[in-house]
Amino acid sequence: MKFFLPFITVFFISATVYAQLATLSGSITDRSGKPVPFATIYIKNTTRGTSANSEGKYQLQLNTGTYEVVFRAVGFRQENRKIELTINQTLNISLPTESYQLKAVTINGNGEDAAYAIIRKAIKKRKTYLNQVNAYSCEVYIKGLQRLLSAPKKFLGADIDKMARENGLDSNRRGIIYLSESQSKFTFQQPDKVHEEMISSKVSGRNNAFSFNRASDIRVNFYNNYEDWEGISNRPFVSPIADNAMLYYRYKLLGTTIENGETINKIQVIPRREYDPAFSGTIYILEDSWRIYGLDLYMTKKSNLNFVDTLKINQQFYPVSKNVWMPSTIRFDFTGGIFGFRFGGYFISIYKDYDLHPVITPKEFNEVLKITKEVNKKDSAYWNKERPLPLTTEETVDYSKKEVLAKKRESKPYLDSLDHINNKFRLSSLILGSGYNHRNRYKKEYFNLNSFANSLLFNTVEGFAFDYGASYTKQIDSLTNKYLRLGAKLRYGFSNQQIHGSVYGNLPLNDFNLGFNIGSDILDMNNTIPFGQGLNTKYSLFGRQNYEKFYDKTFANLSLSHRITGGWLATISTEVADRKWLDNTSNYSFFYNDTRQYTSNNPFQPDNKNPLFPETQSFKIGFRTTYDFSNRYQTLPSGRYYYPSKYPRIGLSYTKGIKGAFGSDVDYDLLSADITKSDISLGFYGKTSFYVAAGKFLNANSLYFTDYKHFAGNQLTVYEPGITKFLVLDYYRYSTNSEYLEGHLEHNFSGFITNKLPLIRKLKLQEIFDVNYLATPSLRNYTELGFGLEYLGFRLMYGTSFIDGSHKGSALRFGINLLPRRR
Repeated sequence: MKFFLPFITVFFISATVYAQLATLSGSITDRSGKPVPFATIYIKNTTRGTSANSEGKYQLQLNTGTYEVVFRAVGFRQENRKIELTINQTLNISLPTESYQLKAVTINGNGEDAAYAIIRKAIKKRKTYLNQVNAYSCEVYIKGLQRLLSAPKKFLGADIDKMARENGLDSNRRGIIYLSESQSKFTFQQPDKVHEEMISSKVSGRNNAFSFNRASDIRVNFYNNYEDWEGISNRPFVSPIADNAMLYYRYKLLGTTIENGETINKIQVIPRREYDPAFSGTIYILEDSWRIYGLDLYMTKKSNLNFVDTLKINQQFYPVSKNVWMPSTIRFDFTGGIFGFRFGGYFISIYKDYDLHPVITPKEFNEVLKITKEVNKKDSAYWNKERPLPLTTEETVDYSKKEVLAKKRESKPYLDSLDHINNKFRLSSLILGSGYNHRNRYKKEYFNLNSFANSLLFNTVEGFAFDYGASYTKQIDSLTNKYLRLGAKLRYGFSNQQIHGSVYGNLPLNDFNLGFNIGSDILDMNNTIPFGQGLNTKYSLFGRQNYEKFYDKTFANLSLSHRITGGWLATISTEVADRKWLDNTSNYSFFYNDTRQYTSNNPFQPDNKNPLFPETQSFKIGFRTTYDFSNRYQTLPSGRYYYPSKYPRIGLSYTKGIKGAFGSDVDYDLLSADITKSDISLGFYGKTSFYVAAGKFLNANSLYFTDYKHFAGNQLTVYEPGITKFLVLDYYRYSTNSEYLEGHLEHNFSGFITNKLPLIRKLKLQEIFDVNYLATPSLRNYTELGFGLEYLGFRLMYGTSFIDGSHKGSALRFGINLLPRRR
């Protein structure tokens, strides 16, 4: 009896609780019987509520009792209904169109619309409402739906028609490509701390997937001066009640109405210039309190949106206490297209059960997001009971149809069949394409053979060379996202007739990662590798310019890295190596054989073959640690992932060359420190990145050129941009064995200037400004200034350099952010 007592108690408690729950559902229409989509429904004087779906249908689960239910929708008059809920009940509502009355005088004595006075009062109260609630928690339901509206039959050789059929789309390649629901517990604390724990997740056609829906991503607050949606636009968008909103908007009072004794002002917001980062649409402001009651805004591609043609935002508020209003629903609707694909859809979030005085622990906000492997295990019965937003007919059909596909996709025969198709060996791909990739999805193993064409290179030291590699990867722990990675490469120079090879890998050992690399190779003397061998090949063969200088290295190195805590990382390493200077063995090029001469492999004596350094042995140990002042991370079923910090990252490095160990010839100590931060937002004025480093050889008794501190110079017209890169600095000339101070500053104006120029603004160009600085004992006050434009990752820069204020030279540079690096 003692054994069964807990079970009996829980059973009766559960049965009683279940019996006390009832569902209120129905349809919301206008007076002509047409559905009113996404209307807001909530219980007066509570934080319980929901939203209608796109067909106007709603459902709300409540404890039995007496309630006053509020029904609201933009453009319609609010309706209240008192109900006594004892069993499941249907309540259909017909909303009358809202009648907004214009006052007799809407223009003041200065010829200004009455809306301006209202907006000024709202702006004055902006900070009050922005900071009114110090912290809160709530439950959030999010539904996301994306449709493919049209698509080409083929794209870059891929059979889109076949892919569409396999993913449940119709014969015209149209239909739902993403449908997902999620429920989360969301906690916020001023100024920007968030913690979100996903409770449940459902993705149509993917039983083992987790929703991309995030409450933190869909959260908007128009009490902020601007909304910065990176990716959608290069610039942040100005709130209609921002401190400087009058510079960006014109306003028109459309009328007023009264609900529950509150006067609501309906105001049209109009961008002063169609290309400004501003919204169009309607905002509703409550009289006297001057808070936002609701808004219905949109942006178009005239505002230089990326990929999206139109983006609509609808946000509704409701009172959660006497003086506090919080969002009840937020909805984004969008359409767009790229490369012949047209898409559209929406995301809607519904908020309920606000707690304005949550119990918060300081460490809670370190974990920004938590998703456990159980959240996608909820069955249909759970969702039918918990879903606050009814499914539309289309959504119901999509879930049902793709449930069959989901089970098929998870089966071993299906995964094997995919692998059989994708793993088909193609000699043309191995020779001229991307190589050969073999995947076993079920065992989570991946094997890669490099392409022959991409492995062929040329330099004056080896002549034509074949640098071929293969790699193997296996996920050994899906819970912590740990992988075993192994690789090998073989290199042969046809002119110097030398063979080199190496094996490398990375092995996870509990909370550590062990890396190794053993073998021999031909390497750049500048260990920052300022440009890849692919570019060197092109410049050598086509321009007869051999900028890259090489040496021969036989080596064995080991490294052990570990995350000590949060944003604090550390790595220790050791290496034993034999280094040899190399001479040119090839004088071949396609062009300029009579007008240009290759330089020697000694960058300091380009016209003779004197070795830069003798054959030497080295044994060194290294230590590197970084800290970014942040412990913020997300916990996913595949492991813990840390967020980039909003603070700069500081680093400390120490390298010691030990003479006599393993025949080592080197004896030096290099200590360096650096600080860096990328993409610091300056609002409307773009983003700034910087990097500053300083170092000193505390002991330089014995070291050689490959042991020097090198810098990421650039002498090519084509280069790969980076925060540590110079524009016109020589690759080797200013490397140092003493001390140095290095600094880089890059600012991206994100179209702040070009967006004001007719026609030019349509190109969505981003203005780039660079300052680079270097000081060593042999190079005093070297400074570069760079100016340029960037478009879709391509950058055109003009750089000029100065030494001690005297002009040294200028050059035009073409940067490609996606330039492949071959090593």
